[in-house]
Amino acid sequence: MSQSDTPVLTLDGPGGAGKGTLASALAAELGWFLLDSGALYRLVGLIALREGLNPDEPDDCDIARERARRLDLHFMPDTGAGQRVLLAGEDVTDLIRTDAISDAASKWAVQPAIRSALLERQRDFAVAPGLIADGRDMGTVIFPDAGLKIYVTASAEERAQRRFDQLSATGVDASLSRIYREILDRDARDASRAVAPLKPAADAHVIDTTGETVAASLERVRGLVREKGWL
Repeated sequence: MSQSDTPVLTLDGPGGAGKGTLASALAAELGWFLLDSGALYRLVGLIALREGLNPDEPDDCDIARERARRLDLHFMPDTGAGQRVLLAGEDVTDLIRTDAISDAASKWAVQPAIRSALLERQRDFAVAPGLIADGRDMGTVIFPDAGLKIYVTASAEERAQRRFDQLSATGVDASLSRIYREILDRDARDASRAVAPLKPAADAHVIDTTGETVAASLERVRGLVREKGWL
């Protein structure tokens, strides 16, 4: 099966809406590959922080672009849901999920050079038997011809509460008001960037998970997958 014939399901939306959970569950059920595109930008953010790179400095952007092109990245199956992320052999799965790396990733993701450097890298994940692509521009830019596009959203208040509960459960002393402000700032950056702004594809199915259980959201997505004959 050629890459153009490979079935692709895209799941886009803002952070905390639940698309990652849905993507992992669908990939497991279908036996398809999973692309967590956000992990690529988080890796760039991690590298940039480690090397002291500033997205406002042109020379630093050139360095970051080359790092993005040459990412030594591997996704490995996890014993639970989802997958582990390895950077040059280092397991950075948990590290790239921290708020500091999330913020850095969002700042670097607005850079056109970084998005361009990662475009073909992401498209290379579309191989048989199929791909679940989780991100912010999967259906609009990376896989515009995807067979099924879904945009997953939720209110900023709910997404902040989910993140607060997640951090509190791990013993982290978190501030709900700070998390809420950071989410609003990140949403604004993602929606206003010049290249690949966060928005639903014209032909995407929009699912709002506010006040909804994961099981209920997953069943709604399953219904769309069944209509495609993929499940």
